[in-house]
Amino acid sequence: MKSYLCYFKLKFITGLQYRAAAIAGVLTQFFFGFVYISVYVAFYESGSSNLPMELSDLISYVWLSQSFFSLIYLWYKDKEILNMIKNGNIAYELLRPQDLYLMWCHKILGERLSSVILRFLPVILISVILPKPYNLDLSTSLPVLILFILSMILSSILMTLLVVFYHVICLFTLDEKGIVNIFMVISDVLSGLGIPVPFFPKFMQNISNILPFRYISDFPFRLYVGNITINEGLISILVQITWIILLFTIGKLLTNKALKRAVIQGG
Repeated sequence: MKSYLCYFKLKFITGLQYRAAAIAGVLTQFFFGFVYISVYVAFYESGSSNLPMELSDLISYVWLSQSFFSLIYLWYKDKEILNMIKNGNIAYELLRPQDLYLMWCHKILGERLSSVILRFLPVILISVILPKPYNLDLSTSLPVLILFILSMILSSILMTLLVVFYHVICLFTLDEKGIVNIFMVISDVLSGLGIPVPFFPKFMQNISNILPFRYISDFPFRLYVGNITINEGLISILVQITWIILLFTIGKLLTNKALKRAVIQGG
């Protein structure tokens, strides 16, 4: 286990060195945050009724999604892993006395955590001091805060397993474009990154509640702002754990199967 933590630490420390990319990322999150919030404010001020979220909760939801964006988007591609698959250097990885699947999980989680650490604090601090209705409201109860932290930990693991999953698929296809594009479209819609799940039609909400995508972002953020009750939160955390076990098992089995029939590219 210590060797896997070394991979995590290496990726984490390496990711912290990209300060310029972090600054660009912060500016990007503010831009999209203001765009989304401006659209929602105009929508609410138009006189629409029976809306599923309060405007203040929705704005806090947007800022939380922007501050943790590096940890919740699912179309991330690890170029190092993909290049190893394509050029045959994965053969060197197979010679190491570690499990390839666990190695990839630790590498990807380390890089994503380093990215979010550099970005989320500036977004949080500035969005809190903005004038109403554009500000982030951090007020919440202690039980909700504890559940939120637990849900974000599980969300990070779930995100990692989903990202590793389509890297594993690339062991079969030798190309990531198709599977990543599919994940990008599905995850963007069903995770609530663009529009929170309560605004979906009922049938799409039912689909979203079954699939794992909304448990990465929509569920933790709505739990924090109070749009999801503690009892509903506890049930959703059990769903998160179930998906983590399921995806880990499927990913491990697929990796073992792929390596048995792997063709080493290159010459």
